[in-house]
Amino acid sequence: MMHNLTRSPARVAPSLGLLIFAGITGAVWGQVPAERVHDLSLVVSPTLPCVWPVGMTPHSVVPVRTFGPGAFHRDLILIDEHTGTQWDAPAHFVPPPDSGLAGAGPMGLITGEKVPIWQFCGEACVVDVRRFIDDARNGESFLIGPEIIKAWEQQYRALGFGDVVLFRSDYTDRYYKPFPAGDRFIAAALRKEAPGWPAPTPETMTYLADCGVMTLGLDGASMGPLPTLAAATHQAGGRRGMIWTECATNLGALPATGAFYVNLAAPHAGGSGGECRNIAITDPALTPRLIDAARHKRVVDLSVTLEEDYPVTWPGYGPGDEASRYVAKTLNAFAPARGPYFARTHLLDGLAGTHVVIPAFSLPPPDFDEQQYSVEVRQALKTFEARYGRRGRSAATLEQVPLADLMGEAHIIDVRDLAGTTTAESWPASPAITLDMVKRHESQVRPVRAGEVVVFYSGYSDRYFQPLPPAPELDRLFAAPLAGKAEGWPAPTPEVVAYLAEKGVKCIGGDGPTLAGVDRVQSLFVNWLAATRQVYLVEYLTNIGAIAGKKAFFIFAPVKIRGTRGGYGRALALYD
Repeated sequence: MMHNLTRSPARVAPSLGLLIFAGITGAVWGQVPAERVHDLSLVVSPTLPCVWPVGMTPHSVVPVRTFGPGAFHRDLILIDEHTGTQWDAPAHFVPPPDSGLAGAGPMGLITGEKVPIWQFCGEACVVDVRRFIDDARNGESFLIGPEIIKAWEQQYRALGFGDVVLFRSDYTDRYYKPFPAGDRFIAAALRKEAPGWPAPTPETMTYLADCGVMTLGLDGASMGPLPTLAAATHQAGGRRGMIWTECATNLGALPATGAFYVNLAAPHAGGSGGECRNIAITDPALTPRLIDAARHKRVVDLSVTLEEDYPVTWPGYGPGDEASRYVAKTLNAFAPARGPYFARTHLLDGLAGTHVVIPAFSLPPPDFDEQQYSVEVRQALKTFEARYGRRGRSAATLEQVPLADLMGEAHIIDVRDLAGTTTAESWPASPAITLDMVKRHESQVRPVRAGEVVVFYSGYSDRYFQPLPPAPELDRLFAAPLAGKAEGWPAPTPEVVAYLAEKGVKCIGGDGPTLAGVDRVQSLFVNWLAATRQVYLVEYLTNIGAIAGKKAFFIFAPVKIRGTRGGYGRALALYD
């Protein structure tokens, strides 16, 4: 589907933001003040009504490895695609064209990984429907018709391509609570004991699609209204290629128009959508540039796709060290007995695919007895503290990570020349990104600035992220380097991490599977030093070459799962 990217002056007057943008094109992107970053995502927890209470799998987090005798904490996560704040791809409710089912069409083939990355962001246009929050019979939803959209346009401006329409009812703010009160969120409405959430009619979806709007969201439990229009509304939008977020929250933090919105969705292959993290940015200098980039599709996906037959999970140094494998299972297929929708569920390690390493992954809680560590880890800790000072401790789990620390201007350091600089006799080993290399880059390109996201560009994942080979052959990306059968991925030394932390860098990224490299002790040192200095490591990026040489703004956010110590998620960049 083609869209005109120009906006007619007769329909849309230049906004203050666009005028600001015209004066700063090519300027430094800068750091976003924390108060200008708005989390629009619900926290996921078994104690909250995060899962649709009919036909879905309960969410759970299982610690499978923790401190002592090892040095890290890992979680196994069970999660449906439609858990907490989540999004729908067209294939969620549009059957594939050869199915013979009602509503079938070509959009039924558009699963999550096939949706273009530019469609996940744009200018937030908040339609206030709070006055209708409980204005319906029990078991029914207030129907948001096209007239409400037209009234918003008359008050503000015409809608068009690049806009993200968000329906604000404050439903999640009011009803997303721990059980038993959480029953009111979905279950009570399904039992016809309470009104449902306001939601759009099929005609509203068609009207918005005709305007060129391709992305929506709401803070109710579903884009489909109760009791009988859920499938019709989903199909009306899905067959036009639209996507949307459900179970957003905190929409009251946004103006009616002018905020930048981004949906950072877990990149599940073959999925009907998935769990995601929604963010808005309202910084007056930065936001217009982000909106302009999104409207003109200057958006790059930097995340590897989560796929069963690809190396997306840490295989370990040997038996007993393997992280939980990524498993994708179709939970509900289009069928008369199962209902008119498609959905999947997943088992995965908290650090599967592109992910952030938070301090609590390698720093034990304050009450941990270090005598529980193995002799190897205790010796490594003694050496580490002699070189770098006292190692920290942390009990701050994933949902407490400040999102503003995971975004900023991308500072790309090209280390592709390191490939092939080790010898087979030294394996297992990773080529070292040294402090001298970083300082040489600064002298030749420009110095690293506080608040930037420093990204090491090696091209490693671009080259080796391929389907797993037949067993017992080892995959070239992870397993062969760990076994000493191939060179590892380039990785910074602890001195580099310390230097960047001193310069005010809060986030370091890399396109190898980890930023700690192949060597066990070096891995401990890098993780401990980054964690102690409160530096976040975003690992397993890809496609960095697409933003090399550009002024780009990097954003990563993990799925907001309570109590976990590692966060899989999505990374992207927007550029001038």
